[in-house]
Amino acid sequence: MDLTPADLTGVCFAGAARQAELMRAGELSSRELVAEHLSRIDRFDPKLNAFRLVFAEQATAQAAEADERRARGEDAPLLGVPIAVKEDLAIEGLPTTKGTNAVRTPAPDDSHVVQRLREAGAVIIGRTRMPELGLWPYTESAWAGPTRNPWSLTHSSGGSSGGSASAVAAGLAAAAIGTDGAGSIRIPSAVSGLFGLKPQRGRVSLYPDREGWTGMVVAGPLARTVADWALVADQIRGSRPGDAHVAHPPRTSFVEAAATEPGALRIGVSLRPWGPGIPIDPEVRTAVLDTATLLGDLGHDVVRLDPPMRDYTAPNLFSARYLNNAYDTRMALELPDNVEARTRQAGELGRRLPRALVRKALSGDRALTAHANRIFTDVDVLLTPALTRPPIRVGEWDGRSTFTALLAASRYTTFLPLWNIVGNPAAAVPAGFSASGLPLAVQLVGRQHDECTLLQVSAQLERARPWADRVPPGFGHTN
Repeated sequence: MDLTPADLTGVCFAGAARQAELMRAGELSSRELVAEHLSRIDRFDPKLNAFRLVFAEQATAQAAEADERRARGEDAPLLGVPIAVKEDLAIEGLPTTKGTNAVRTPAPDDSHVVQRLREAGAVIIGRTRMPELGLWPYTESAWAGPTRNPWSLTHSSGGSSGGSASAVAAGLAAAAIGTDGAGSIRIPSAVSGLFGLKPQRGRVSLYPDREGWTGMVVAGPLARTVADWALVADQIRGSRPGDAHVAHPPRTSFVEAAATEPGALRIGVSLRPWGPGIPIDPEVRTAVLDTATLLGDLGHDVVRLDPPMRDYTAPNLFSARYLNNAYDTRMALELPDNVEARTRQAGELGRRLPRALVRKALSGDRALTAHANRIFTDVDVLLTPALTRPPIRVGEWDGRSTFTALLAASRYTTFLPLWNIVGNPAAAVPAGFSASGLPLAVQLVGRQHDECTLLQVSAQLERARPWADRVPPGFGHTN
């Protein structure tokens, strides 16, 4: 269709919604689009390490099929759009590796998410990397090496959905699917300049699993724009028989919510970490306060709200739950001894926990959920930092013991895990760049089952300060 190389590069950064529009209008074929993405993967992924597997042959065939379907007059919401999928989501015929070399048996069936993507016409272009068992807020392992941030190759793309973030930020996929058990969609989105919303618990089925990490894990997209996230999330949302959790139906489609003004809301701003003595970097603090000012300028009633902590045992109970999940997940692997030392050590910490402490950690959801959601009797949305500092460097915590690395991770991500425990939707929203050119982000948290309000407010922020037009240096078109 006579697109220049610069045109094709621009299309790769246009996002899923725009790519679908261009193909629907006949201005672009899926063959062209997928071929350009595969070419970019060949060129850029050796230095990013975003993909564990690239499905070049299958993706090319799926693109041809998409074009043939469109020529016959067929359509589907993601027909011909290249999407990447994190390696903890089952794909028929492949082992579900979860960042390890400890699984050999192929999955007998696609996960719910992959099934829904295929039904929506998406081209599954590859499987993205994660740290072993998703334990860390960076994507690195001794055997696979680090996954790097397109905005700075010396910095991490976050974790555990770091490969998904790196792929989308570098224009190697239109959007990608991640999972989030303690921030693992929001962390990589925040450090990579993307929009990543952790949906309500039960919004997206985790089939073939009933639940993940005792109810803490959810699946959802990482995307360049709010509209991209909404389009992809609308295709994958839904429950299946046997799911441990089922979300209430959203009041509208996510696409409709992202295109609707929110009206005047009451928005609370909190800079209080979930734990004592945790510092917040001045650039992060400024990003939050600037966002609060912008929301006020947009007509919202913005109030400072630093609710008192329930008690200091809550973060400790989360740590016990986290480590217990690490142990259980490792021992459920086919070859648990194949994981690297730090993963074994985290699991060993979980094994040694007193069983009474684990039972208490797993039994406190209802009280903590009620306590956390009292905030939303006074406000419609809560604004906090996403992370306490700009992105960490690749290998920054290599010399630390497992315990001190876990402590550093908990301080870095302190604003995130509460919302996995209680299940509320929460989004990482781009909020500019640090003085050194690294992405910054804020977190927006909504009422239970209310992704729609978060999408409305996030889209309003995006219109006021667009972020998707910026491309990481060195990843755009060069003559």
